[in-house]
Amino acid sequence: MKFASLVLDRAFSVAPIRRELFGGFLEQAGRGIYGGVYEPSHPLADASGFRTDVLELLRELGITSVRYPGGNFVSGYRWEDTVGPKSERPRTIDLAWRSIDTNEFGLDEFIAWTRVLGVEPRLAMNLGTRGVAEALDLLEYCNFPAGSKQSELRRSHGAAEPYAVRTWYLGNEMDGPWQVGHKTAAEYARLAVETARAMRQLDANLDLVACGSSSFDMPWFGEWERVVLEEAYDVVDSISAHQYYFEADGDRTSFLASGDHLDRYLKALIATADHVQATGRHKRRMSISLDEWNVWYQGRPLAAGEEQDWVPGAPRLEDHYTVADGVVVGSMLITILQNSDRVHAANLAQLVNVIGPIMTENHGAAWKQTTFHPFALTAKATGVVLGVALTSPKHETLVHGEVATVDATATWDDQTRSGKIFVVNRSVDESVRLTVDARDIAMSQASAVYIGGQNLGGIAASTTADEFQPRRNADLILEAGSLQVVLPPASWTAIDFA
Repeated sequence: MKFASLVLDRAFSVAPIRRELFGGFLEQAGRGIYGGVYEPSHPLADASGFRTDVLELLRELGITSVRYPGGNFVSGYRWEDTVGPKSERPRTIDLAWRSIDTNEFGLDEFIAWTRVLGVEPRLAMNLGTRGVAEALDLLEYCNFPAGSKQSELRRSHGAAEPYAVRTWYLGNEMDGPWQVGHKTAAEYARLAVETARAMRQLDANLDLVACGSSSFDMPWFGEWERVVLEEAYDVVDSISAHQYYFEADGDRTSFLASGDHLDRYLKALIATADHVQATGRHKRRMSISLDEWNVWYQGRPLAAGEEQDWVPGAPRLEDHYTVADGVVVGSMLITILQNSDRVHAANLAQLVNVIGPIMTENHGAAWKQTTFHPFALTAKATGVVLGVALTSPKHETLVHGEVATVDATATWDDQTRSGKIFVVNRSVDESVRLTVDARDIAMSQASAVYIGGQNLGGIAASTTADEFQPRRNADLILEAGSLQVVLPPASWTAIDFA
């Protein structure tokens, strides 16, 4: 067995726990919407066609906001086709996912769905095939009270009150050659600035997110961000980051250390933003919007039905997650909290069926994937993120080099006088005994649950039964305020203490 130690102190905090860190993402792709959140013929659908079983699971998941409608989809998006009487909406081609969209679920339905769910709607706009004029029309439709062309159109559709959408994404992954309307950094920066300035003239109280590189591994990462921010620094609030991981070639040791790669990515992006701040003499620090993150098995062989092009609601990107995938999602959440002084928002991508923590059967059951649990447990954290001093053994990985075997973060809430510790053991074969020194916190009670440790290849079955829910960790000792817990190999653990 290996040994590690953790010191935490209420005097050293990283940042308040922003609820925006627990956002989600819903794209017009595959069965994310049709057969996912929206299925009027389902026995559990409400009067609007929203699946109430999925709504219940999303509330349990703890998401606070949802980004929509893409993703790659948004670069060909015509919002006008998605509003008004459903019988009059056209069927449109989606080049991104090679599908036909019936537009039965559109902008108005999305806003209505977020209100039923009780989360903040966030919208991405098309800067691939469209531009400033179309962005202003969409903003006017959503946010202008009344008396203008687009606001009266919204009102005629039954929405008397404005949608009051605050957060807008200025395009999606515009650096990517796969993107419809792909642009160079200079081309995108000029369009983003023009759009942002015009939008703020119509509504000054907006939170605008500029596109960063599509991932840390893009060869232009850093240079793209520099060019965009040198042009757009004073008119945007955040720059985006997107990152996905998957287990490649059976290399589980490297996969479990994905959080290290994410940490390097975020710190490199922060350093780039700070360079532009310094050279441009800007007073404000740029925040990061990690608006897509997850485990995603890109390039895996297609499953039955996924090869269907131009079929509405055909399956796409339906990853069935293992226990190891759940551990990595928990590890990424640790990294997000550790960097939350600069990462002010994050969106788990996506929510249902399409690389989602929730799966459904058409006309059938909905159930939790293994990735559901670490997100739901972490989203319960309140108060502040604490800075921690961690001493851990190390081990080698093929992809990431030498990494700490244990990674951890902690939170504390002065109002409830309670806290949480989230910790991952990234060793595939050895347990670790963790000792926690809480300094000025007189712990009187503690409990722990974990995922992982065994059956790492296990996948939740397509039933409402949840075979892989977190298990209580019986190897926890709290004596005289000192806490010790044994972390099973390849596991993510949540410790509650007071």
